[in-house]
Amino acid sequence: MKVKDFDYFLPKEAIAQTPWPKRDECRLLVLEKNGMIHHRIFRDILDYLRPGDTLVINVTKVIPARVIGRKEKTGGKVEIFLLKKINGEKWECILRP
Repeated sequence: MKVKDFDYFLPKEAIAQTPWPKRDECRLLVLEKNGMIHHRIFRDILDYLRPGDTLVINVTKVIPARVIGRKEKTGGKVEIFLLKKINGEKWECILRP
């Protein structure tokens, strides 16, 4: 599995900026294997889970740390997403050319 497999366009207005007050009422985007998209609410998730399925919960917090720069030799654009501070000035990051 590669990070680029999860790189897709998502309109800014579709990205939550703060946690939803009632977590089970937050929005749920369902993408079926056939490409059909459904807009539901999270408490409907049980409609999509079957016995034996695994549900992975991501409890990480996103920090607004995107840096845009230019490559010195080519002038090409580069995006740096700072994910986690390791220590001092070292960060775990994702680079996108």
